[in-house]
Amino acid sequence: MNWDDIRIFLAIARSGQILAASRRLGVNHATLSRRLTMLETALQTRLFVRRTHGCELTAEGEIFLTSAERMETEMLAAQASLGRPDTAIAGTVRIGAPDGFGVSFLAPRIGKLIERHPQLKIQLVPVPRSFSLSLREADIAITLQQPDQGRLVSSKLTDYTLGLYASKSYVDLHGMPEDAEALKRHRRIGYVDDLIFSPSLDFTGEVMRNWDAGFEISSAIGQLEAVRSGAGICILHNYVARQYPDLVRVMPQTTIHRTYWTSYHESQRDLARIRTVVDFLQDAVGTARQIFV
Repeated sequence: MNWDDIRIFLAIARSGQILAASRRLGVNHATLSRRLTMLETALQTRLFVRRTHGCELTAEGEIFLTSAERMETEMLAAQASLGRPDTAIAGTVRIGAPDGFGVSFLAPRIGKLIERHPQLKIQLVPVPRSFSLSLREADIAITLQQPDQGRLVSSKLTDYTLGLYASKSYVDLHGMPEDAEALKRHRRIGYVDDLIFSPSLDFTGEVMRNWDAGFEISSAIGQLEAVRSGAGICILHNYVARQYPDLVRVMPQTTIHRTYWTSYHESQRDLARIRTVVDFLQDAVGTARQIFV
């Protein structure tokens, strides 16, 4: 069995499309399609149902995916032990992160990593959604909960806190609520309920039973800008909100605690570029630990 065919199978399985896999591997899509057919012939089984909008793994394909990922892990380990190029700090690493952390904390710091390693290319995807590491939607994911499924390597990045904030202009017009009962009489900003991708983002229940926001935004950065505009009161990350002198803390006795986790697929454990980026994340957060309190 040809290892390149296994790589092609993994790329298609993770992207869900032959065309997307061809772009990722830099191989003509017709060639990929032909190599996939050759692999299926060699295995005497159908690995994908090919549709106009993409490829869907068959039951046999799901089983083979597990074996293929084990092969990938062994191949990467062998390359690392032999000093192959995969041990170089070069290539592309995609980081998936919540938008608040990705935009406000990571984006201003990633430049230092690129300066140290010019052959390293970082793709930062700071959007309010979850990422599948098994499907390679990201190489490294920063999450609000420790993953409990999949062959992942995860570690705690940092604890952090959130609090209630309003703009100074809002408080001047509407006053400062002192407790949850008074907060009911104020305009509130929150997440779009059916777009909350993690239970950890459901902050409002820790403040009051029915938040009932008049303005819902499925982005932490969007919420920040709405608060700054005077649109209402919202739960914001303390390490972000403290950067803006036009914001004031509301009900400072109320503090919400959460944790960020870093995870990557175990098949990438021996890749120097992955280890380098994970170490950088840990160092960057460790250096700035005080802002997350």
